[in-house]
Amino acid sequence: MFALRSISAKLTIFYAALLAGALGFALFGAQRGIEHHAENVIAREMTASAAVFDRILTMRSQQLGEAAAVTASDFGFREAVALGDRATMLSALDNLKNRLDLPFAFIATLEGELIGAGGAIPTGEREAIWTAIDGGSQGGVLTINDQAFGTVVSEIRTPDLAGWVVFGYRADDEALASLAGMGSLDVSARIVDRASLAPAFRDIALEDARPYEVTEGGERLLVSANPLDSLVEGRDPVLLLRYSLSAALAGYGPMLWSLALIGGVTLLLTLAGSFLLARHISRPIKALAAATQRVSGGDHAEVKVDSRDEIGELAQSFNRMVVAIAERERQISHLAFHDALTGLPNRALFREQLDQSLRRKDGDGGCAVLCIDLDNFKSVNDTLGHAVGDRLLGAIAAAYREALDGETIARLSADEFAAIVHGDGEAIEAKVRAIIAASARNFEIDGHAIATGASIGVAIARQDGDSADMLLKNATLALHRAKEEGKGSYRFFEPRMDAQAQERRQLEIDLREALDRGEFELHFQPLFCLNTNRVSSFEALLRWNHPTRGLTPPAEFIPLAEATGLIVPIGEWVLHEACRIAATWDEPLPVAVNVSAVQFRNPGLVSVVFQALARSGIAPGRLELEITESLFIENAAETIEMLHQVHRLGVRIALDDFGTGYSSLAYLRRFPFDKIKIDRSFIVDLLTSDGASAIVRSITALAAALGMETTAEGVEESGQVDVLRAQGCTHIQGFLFSKPVAASEVPKLIGAIGERRAA
Repeated sequence: MFALRSISAKLTIFYAALLAGALGFALFGAQRGIEHHAENVIAREMTASAAVFDRILTMRSQQLGEAAAVTASDFGFREAVALGDRATMLSALDNLKNRLDLPFAFIATLEGELIGAGGAIPTGEREAIWTAIDGGSQGGVLTINDQAFGTVVSEIRTPDLAGWVVFGYRADDEALASLAGMGSLDVSARIVDRASLAPAFRDIALEDARPYEVTEGGERLLVSANPLDSLVEGRDPVLLLRYSLSAALAGYGPMLWSLALIGGVTLLLTLAGSFLLARHISRPIKALAAATQRVSGGDHAEVKVDSRDEIGELAQSFNRMVVAIAERERQISHLAFHDALTGLPNRALFREQLDQSLRRKDGDGGCAVLCIDLDNFKSVNDTLGHAVGDRLLGAIAAAYREALDGETIARLSADEFAAIVHGDGEAIEAKVRAIIAASARNFEIDGHAIATGASIGVAIARQDGDSADMLLKNATLALHRAKEEGKGSYRFFEPRMDAQAQERRQLEIDLREALDRGEFELHFQPLFCLNTNRVSSFEALLRWNHPTRGLTPPAEFIPLAEATGLIVPIGEWVLHEACRIAATWDEPLPVAVNVSAVQFRNPGLVSVVFQALARSGIAPGRLELEITESLFIENAAETIEMLHQVHRLGVRIALDDFGTGYSSLAYLRRFPFDKIKIDRSFIVDLLTSDGASAIVRSITALAAALGMETTAEGVEESGQVDVLRAQGCTHIQGFLFSKPVAASEVPKLIGAIGERRAA
């Protein structure tokens, strides 16, 4: 007899009755409920799809609008439009179409011409398009030969309105079809004119994006029509989205049968198995619950369950989870103290081991900290890729382990390692040399033979510091000194390095505040023309009135400004100030300004020069930029292009310190300098060295042949003037005539030297 008092019987009858009732209600309302739900879901997805299309088209227009605005504000582009340089305009438009994958891009002139429209814009459409643009249209949909295009318009000002640049992108059926997959429904999308809609769709409310149900040819459709902006007035484009509701609902028929089948099977299984399940389910669940509590307490013991059903699988999954948790904890613990790439200790573990070494009092002798920085590692990453660079680091780490034979070696950052070595002074230095030798070997990585080298800084425990922080800091200071003195070398820490570093840090802090506090000023040194025997121009030289150091020469702070990037704002101030002061002179003499290679890495340099000229009002020909050959070491092509842009403004370019660089003649051929400045190292020996005299003669002859002026720097003796004049030098500069003077002294200097003649 079936015992109703048992939990198995109660569970069986209860769940069977409950399931039977639920199935009855489910089957009763399934047909209408599923259909209603499906319609709502599809309507929501339809609305979401419409939003996706709208957002994508809007983003495309915004991105293209930004590109059009950048093009319209480009100096060269505006100059071409202002000058009517059709070839340049067409070339720029072609480049833009190719780069941005545009079907058309053109310039609408104030006279009504569409430059660059070509065959993309039919003749019959051009007047309407120009009228719309002239009327202030910012863009919108344009339909050409039943194909839709999105357009954006941006004004071209020089600074008055000179025309408009117009970009178009594809929004036809093919382009929209490629966007349809981004939504959750495979809708049909098309941009059409409202007047061309079929009668079934014309009455759709266009004020919102709600989908409406319509019937076409016996088929139920969900349709949404979203209004779009039109480029040409009088046209009413809409984005029409269609989705077949009939086809979607047809797929729910099998679901009803599936529900009925599942319900019947479930009821039978419930009657047959719930009794047995109720009897056997509680015991393994209790075992799993107990095991879970043990795991939460840190005990990773596995649970034993003999059943092979779902509970058994759950137990096996639980056991696998316990093993995985233990393994992850081990890995996390390892990664917390080791570098994942090389397997070496990381900074945290290195600090801990260094602290242990410093606390040790076992009489084993001294120890030292080595900070190791790889030379030229960045170029390996840049030329061969980061994958090769990573494998190179692994090979170097292995070489360091072998070289140090049991000593601690760690990787602190990308290309920086550190080591703890023990022994007396000679033993420590021998291990340092072993690291240098290991770094200098050729490493074979993916078929590439790579040699890097390393620079090392060494700090001795107790002698150079009693804490890990102090030793690492001092070893780093020694490393910086080794890098400064030449790669592939090492330096031991010296106390004066710390003082110099502190002084450099303080100088950097002061330098960052100097511009805001108005501590900079310009001095000016005249250049004397040997043809007219008069002052021909001035060179602006930066001086820093430090609040405690006094007048600080550039050699003490310019390298620091270049290393920290502060030379960019300082150089901008120098350009503006030199032009402003030159504008106050009674005579329109040129002024020369030195420009650092770091400034040329700033793409806004040309704009800074243009603004300095515009604000001061001096003629571009009165400004001369002096550059050195170090400017061409990196990115020579980009540098020369920027020089050409400055030159096109009318600014003169002089090559400073000529003859001391890397490849002067090559750059003289690639860029038409206005002036060559002969380095003072040749002038100082001019009267005593035939070699120096021959070099100066060759430089002046070369400059004359290329149509360039020459300036001799560092002239301090009248005899030098005679030789330079005889050799064809055009200008001279030096203490013989004047030291650099403050801006207020320039007018007096012009008058005083203007009355003198070179001996």
